[in-house]
Amino acid sequence: MSGPKLFTPFTIGKLNLANRIVVAPMCQYSASDGCMNDWHLIHLGRLALSGAALLTIEATAVLPEGRISYADVGLWNDQTEKAIARTIEGVRRWLNIPIAIQLSHAGRKASVEVPWKGGRQLSPAAANGWQTEGPSTLAFQPEQNPPMALDRDGLHRVREAFATAARRAARLGIDGVQLHGAHGYLLHQFLSPLSNRREDEYGGSLENRMRFPLEVFDAVRAAFASDRPVTMRVSGTDWVNGGWDIEQTISFAQELERRGCSAIHVSSGGVHPDQKIPVGPSYQVPLARAVKQATNMPVIAVGLITGYDQAEAIIGTGDADLIAIARGILYDPHWPWHAAAHLGGRVRAPDQYLRSQPRQHKHLFDIE
Repeated sequence: MSGPKLFTPFTIGKLNLANRIVVAPMCQYSASDGCMNDWHLIHLGRLALSGAALLTIEATAVLPEGRISYADVGLWNDQTEKAIARTIEGVRRWLNIPIAIQLSHAGRKASVEVPWKGGRQLSPAAANGWQTEGPSTLAFQPEQNPPMALDRDGLHRVREAFATAARRAARLGIDGVQLHGAHGYLLHQFLSPLSNRREDEYGGSLENRMRFPLEVFDAVRAAFASDRPVTMRVSGTDWVNGGWDIEQTISFAQELERRGCSAIHVSSGGVHPDQKIPVGPSYQVPLARAVKQATNMPVIAVGLITGYDQAEAIIGTGDADLIAIARGILYDPHWPWHAAAHLGGRVRAPDQYLRSQPRQHKHLFDIE
């Protein structure tokens, strides 16, 4: 009898993964002027011990005004690059796990307070606030300060910032880049007709709405190391009538694949406050399945994947190639260990932790 599919190796481009479990990017809202600090070293170090195959650094702004909040991590200058380098060096000194980074621009959803202080948008006149940008002068919420519509110079500036951040990521030895095209942030704002009301070649038709995100992908793919993967995270649907939907997502995914995208991570929602999300276990898996059936590139599923048998079924049935975990792995930092014990798989563990192997699971750990 073959072992669990969840613990079989997988390759994205030339990046070899030990199993099918990915740690999703999770904002910590704990940086100072875009710079990581000891919290990020503790947080990422803990997740690197999890037994997952890939660790993804949180949404990392390519420009100061592209941060979600004033406490977001960035990668736009030498100081922010140095701070990430220190964190990665600390993790890699002890742990052998591939590390990816999610590059992002929040667009009109930028300039907000940190979640535990309410998460409200801060006006440009407020302390820690700034003027937001977007595809159109349409605010996320009616009471919010409208963004400035990016003109041609602005589009060039943002596109080049993504490329520059990708070059910095390559210099840092990052193993892969994920572009954040989901959850209502800038690239998603261009894709969705609910947030993109432009009348130039970047708005209107599906082809036009895809244009800027694809230009950003092309710029990043050209700037990042050619032997390392560039992937995209997308929202499979806006969950709002007349918005971005799975059919458009498939068209976008197929175009990304033609341009050399290494994998696609399928989430949903975030672009409009009227979204009606049917939240439940595996609620986004049908979106991943639809993209998987229409493309040949690897697909990552995410969203309330908490059960071990649930995760195994997603991989085993071919709904997705990998699963990503976020909140669940914060709650249980050794979720992959426990999944392996339950399913009969194996995970890597550092030498210092080998003695923790339960007697009833004496073949749980791979020893390098």
